[in-house]
Amino acid sequence: MTAASTSAGSEITVVHLMRHGEVHNPDGILYGRLPDYHLSDLGRQMADRVAEHLSARDVTHVVASPLDRAQETATPIAKAHGLDLASDGRLIEADNVFEGKTFGVGDGALKNPENWKHLVNPFKPSWGEPYIEQVVRMMGALDAAKDAARGHEAVCVSHQLPIWIVRSFVEKRRLWHDPRKRQCTLASLTTFTYRGDKIVSVGYSEPARNLVPKHLLAGAKPVKGKSKAFGA
Repeated sequence: MTAASTSAGSEITVVHLMRHGEVHNPDGILYGRLPDYHLSDLGRQMADRVAEHLSARDVTHVVASPLDRAQETATPIAKAHGLDLASDGRLIEADNVFEGKTFGVGDGALKNPENWKHLVNPFKPSWGEPYIEQVVRMMGALDAAKDAARGHEAVCVSHQLPIWIVRSFVEKRRLWHDPRKRQCTLASLTTFTYRGDKIVSVGYSEPARNLVPKHLLAGAKPVKGKSKAFGA
């Protein structure tokens, strides 16, 4: 299947922004940008499932965040299309002052009053990389992928928060939000369709939904000791 239009200057290019698969993280750490957090066995199944889902697509470019979990998620997709895997630091996870700490419901870093100072401004936000900076770098990464796959399709593997923020920007929603309501499940695809250089539609799909633990699905009720935050 090809994304290209026959009209010069109005070609259709599709960029799939994928969230990585499940990570092996038995201690429930908010791992953020820390190295050596790899996919779990289930996460590898998710990656393989999405690679199979995309196998008939006209994918000509695969790129990932430099973090281990994103690289490992992207590898089977690149392999399925006979492509080299590229890296783009603009696809990396958002910076967060709680990195390396536990962040469960009713326990973890938020129980410590010393950490409350980081929560004073949810609009920026005060605990990490400003939303607008995430928009700038993610839009740059999307544009680069679009240019690399012009007239075809690209897959960019990234992380939940920056994916949700750039989607919110494109769909003209406010950037501050309730993290529990992000529509960005593990191994999901947020798909941007370009006509020429303009985004004309945004889609969303979950090819590996039946593999995702129920407490990590969008809208799921929080479970004590299990946080969606560290699955970013």
